[in-house]
Amino acid sequence: MSPDQQPNHLQIVSTADGSNTIYNALVGENYHSRHGALQESLHVFVKSGLEYFLDNSPNNNTSVSILEVGFGTGLNFLLSADFCTQQQINLQYTGIEAYPLTDEMISKTGYNQYVPTPIWESFLQHYLASLATSVQLNNHVQLQIAATTLASFSSPVQYDVIYFDAFAAVHQPEMWSEEAIIHTLKFLKPGGVFVTYAITGNLKRTIKALGLKVQKAPGAPGKREMLRAISSL
Repeated sequence: MSPDQQPNHLQIVSTADGSNTIYNALVGENYHSRHGALQESLHVFVKSGLEYFLDNSPNNNTSVSILEVGFGTGLNFLLSADFCTQQQINLQYTGIEAYPLTDEMISKTGYNQYVPTPIWESFLQHYLASLATSVQLNNHVQLQIAATTLASFSSPVQYDVIYFDAFAAVHQPEMWSEEAIIHTLKFLKPGGVFVTYAITGNLKRTIKALGLKVQKAPGAPGKREMLRAISSL
């Protein structure tokens, strides 16, 4: 799907905390938890991923790199960009998204109310360009979106934090396969943090077998637990 064509299988829907998400009728899944899109993004990714990494990396608090699997609406990015801008931390953010949304659809999410206007406007202004190259949104934030599948993604660099935000395994089992997880974790730096909203036995076993330390962390509303993993130094 070209990002300049408005798809008709996507619908804006409200979640329990008042924030919006998108329902994808082709997949049969929402882009975020119906218990609260904003709460999920803040809890699972910003607080349990980005902030956890920074809090536990006292010698590296001036810059951070994030890889997101499943860029979607850009909510995780926007909240991360806002946090890093406020803290004056340089953020290099790469999103993987096989089916990028149109800028029109993103503009309808209402996420402008959750971040400062300059971040929101810069994101919309540079969104399409970020599908082709790395763009500078402000003095602290760089964004690039790889419009490709996870399996086809490659990068010469590794990242401090990985946000794994693929659709649920019941709808996209291939994204949660051992092969996919192994491929994803190749891009995690030693000492880096991997976070996802889900936690299953297979996922834990796969990550432990790769030598990472697996933690059961409290989940976002609607989920008792989530998974965080830390790569050994």
